[in-house]
Parts: sequence; C-alpha cells; structure tokens
Amino acid sequence: MAQAVKARTGGRLVAATLEALGAEVAFWVPGIHALAIWDGLRGSSVRTIGLRTELNAGFAADGFARTSGRPAVVLLSTGPGALVSLAALMEAATAYVPVVAIASQIPRELLGRGRGYLHELPDQLASFAPLVKWARRAKSHAEIPELLIEAWANALAPPSGPVFLEIPVDLLQDETTVEPPPFSGIAVGKGGATADDRANAARLLNEAERPVLWAGGGVLRSGAWLELAELARRLDAPVATTYMGKGAFRADHPLSVGSGCDEAAFKELLESADVVLAVGTELGAETTAQYRLALSGAVIQIDAASERFGATYPVQGVVGDARALLDDLLTRVQERPRGGAERAAAVRERIAAGLANQDRELERGLLETIRAAVPRDGITAWDMTILAYWAGAHFPVLEPRTFLYPLGSGTLGYAWPAALGASLAEPDTPVLAVVGDGGFLYGTQELAAARQYGMDVVVLVVDDGGYGILREYQRDSFGETTAVDLEEPDFVALAHAYGVPAERTTSDDLGPALERAFAQDGPALVHLPTFLRMWTPTE
Repeated sequence: MAQAVKARTGGRLVAATLEALGAEVAFWVPGIHALAIWDGLRGSSVRTIGLRTELNAGFAADGFARTSGRPAVVLLSTGPGALVSLAALMEAATAYVPVVAIASQIPRELLGRGRGYLHELPDQLASFAPLVKWARRAKSHAEIPELLIEAWANALAPPSGPVFLEIPVDLLQDETTVEPPPFSGIAVGKGGATADDRANAARLLNEAERPVLWAGGGVLRSGAWLELAELARRLDAPVATTYMGKGAFRADHPLSVGSGCDEAAFKELLESADVVLAVGTELGAETTAQYRLALSGAVIQIDAASERFGATYPVQGVVGDARALLDDLLTRVQERPRGGAERAAAVRERIAAGLANQDRELERGLLETIRAAVPRDGITAWDMTILAYWAGAHFPVLEPRTFLYPLGSGTLGYAWPAALGASLAEPDTPVLAVVGDGGFLYGTQELAAARQYGMDVVVLVVDDGGYGILREYQRDSFGETTAVDLEEPDFVALAHAYGVPAERTTSDDLGPALERAFAQDGPALVHLPTFLRMWTPTE
C-alpha cells in the first residue's frame, strides 16, 4: 500500500526552500510567531546562528554577505523584533548588500483589524518597504516558495541589496502539501548598456592622456577586481578607490593611489584627469568632499542603476554589471604608456610626507601594527570610530572583500557582529573587528554568541572612555564637550565573564597582543585604552 505524503508546515516549507536556494547560514533571534521556521531548520543544511539582538543578527548577515558575495538570511519575529533590525537593513540598503530578511506576521484574518493581537503593527510591511529594494507578504502556502525565490533573485540582481518577506503565523504553523519547486540556480541579469555607450566609453579612454580609474563597492560586489587591474595596466592609469571600494585594487600595486579622498594630492589627481572612469560608485558625499570635488574632464560612470547617472556630476553613463562592462572595455582599449605609475607614486609620496609632518605617530603606528598582525587575506571590520576613519583613508587593503566598513549609513555597532558573520563566510581566515568603546557597547552580549558557536574572531576595543570623534566635533564647533563621556565596564573582566580570553595592552605591545589573540581557539578580546586624534587633510 502506498504511503501517504507526509504533510509539512509552512515553517518547514520555508526551510526547505532556503535549502534549495543554497542558503548557507541564517542569523536569528527566536520569537513565538516564527518558531515554526526554527523547527523547519532543525536538521537542515542551513546553519542557524542565534544572536542576542536582531540588530546584531542583521549586521552579522551583512558581514557574511559582504565577505562572501552571497546572500545571507536574517530571521525575524513579528513587530518589535522585526523593527529592531531596521538599522542593520538600512546599512545593507545603502551599501547594496544582499540580505534576505524573513519575518513572521500576525494571522491573516487579523491583519489590519487593530484588535490588539500580540506584536501587532498597523502595517509591518510598510515599515520595511521604503528601505529595502523588494518587500512582499505571503498570502498562501503556494506563494511561500515562489516569493522566496523572487526575494533571492532580487537580493542578487544588480544593484544588489536587502529584501523583506513577511509570512503570517497561521501559514507558518499550518500543514501544507506544497513542496519547493525544482531549483537549479538564479540567473542574475548583467544590465544592458548600448553598443554606442560602450564604444563611446572606449573612445574616451583611448584618447585620454591622463585617465584615472575610480573604483567603488560595485567592483567588489560584481567580482570585477581582476578586470579592473588589467584595464588599469593597459591604460597605464592610476587607480583610486572609495572607502567602500577598498580592496577592489590592491594597495601595494604601483598604480594605486589609495582612498585618501580628503587629501589634496588625491583630489588634484582626479580634478586634473582628462577622463575619470568611475566604476561601481555613486559618487557620494564622503568621497567627493561633500560634492565639492571639481572634476574638469569627462566622467564615465559604470553603474547597475541608471537613475544614478547625473545625480552628482554630469557623466557619460554606461549601465550594467561592472565585471561584464570592464571585460567588454578590455576588448576595445588600446595599450600604451601614460605615466600612470609615476603619477600614482607622486600622490602617495605627497600624502605620506604630509602625514609625517603631523604629530600623529600613535595613530599611524596603530594602523601599521594592525596591518602587520593581520595576514594579507585576513578580514578586518571597522566601526564608526576614530581609528576606523584613519583606516578608511589610510589603511592598506591588499585583497578584495577583506575590508568591512559601514559607511553606507555610518552606523555605530556594526563591526563586531559583521566580523562574526564574516568569520562564518571564511572560516579559515583570520578576522579582526576594530571598535571603539561606545560602539562595542551595542554588541558586547555577542561575546556569548561568539563563544557558543566557536567563532574565531578577535575584537580590538580602542577605549577612550566615550565617543571620541564627537568630542573632537564638539570642541571644534562649540569649544567644549557634553554627553560624550561614558562610564565603561572593565572590558577584560566582561570578556572573562563570557568565557572569552582577553587582555589589556598598550600601543607598544599591541602587535604581540594581537598575535596572542589570533592564536586562541574561538573569540578573543584585546583592550587598548588610549586617546586618538584625527589627522588634518594634507596639502
């Protein structure tokens, strides 16, 4: 006698579909309406990582996706649990990171009725829709796999970004005979620049005498770093990177000018170029001196979103995927010398000399120590803190997707949970989170998660007893400070309370302290009490 088909719940349908999509990890905080998803994931190939807040779960998913280039899942419960993730999804949205957020919702029959059901929001979907690139609600079991596949595709489609799907609790808990459809992968569109656009871009580059390539985060998202390097070689063109594009072009290459966008030599290189090829950057405020950068030559902008063309500067727009379009340019450009290495070296040397003339040996020394302590392919995640601002401009990044920085939204608390996510994406690669004491307080509880799951991440807490950069801004603007000093815990004792090895160090002993921390199995903390200062842009 044939056996009856075993019914599955909607939660198990979610889990089976994620597994079919190739999801590797899901970050979550449990909630009563979403428990059927956890039940479905029990025994699944999708690894579940329970963090202590939805904010940190979202940042961890961001770190995994940024490092791997693959989507990461964050699972949310209805109402307050879902809303706590919004800051993390804002960062993912503004940095174009493919995070797939799945939240439970109250029962379908109660939606919009305002009857005070547990965790009910007036319109949960509307809270997410303006922020993410795609937002939907499942209305039946049959829609669950269809919408998950659509969500996955939209998260990956250039320009990538976070998506949101909510599923009512009755659908998650009820049984269904719906099965995930056969799945053989998602084809990601590469965009459609016209032949004329591509030919015109190549013509401008071939005619240029002083071209400069300017690489943003889109180069990293599309995996276009090899094409970028070859194009730079053929054009003999200096390469600048934005903060979000660090690692798209290795900092020790003779054509590299780094990412010190506030330095006069860096700006003058771009302003004097007869052609700037801007690849995968929206030419935002932080990298264009608050839009004051005076570009005099032609600007070719390669971007997956044509609506960004002309938003900041007049450009020759070429819409599409960075890797595909750079590969196309390689078939069209002519190789000839243009003095690119000499021009790049002059910029680097001028910036280095300007920094050497400032009383900032401590800050520069810390960056050098960290660079020496972290292997070439090691991953560093930086919070919004003074040393991270230094790093954005002056930390040399040598491999792609190894520098995580939350400049998309400029949010505190990012680096430590993002580093945890990165460690799961690259489990055999050393990972370091660099945080200030204020930012670390957003996520100290994740020391417990790091220990629970044995995640090999070192966190360096640079402790100045408060919000150091705000002290500088307040003093500069108002002559005195207020509300920026913090009563702090004993960070070493706190780490020990979570069972995490930790030590307090000095700037002189930081290198050996980091070496000892990296030698630990699982997480470790290094506490560096010190006061740091920003640098003055060089002339």
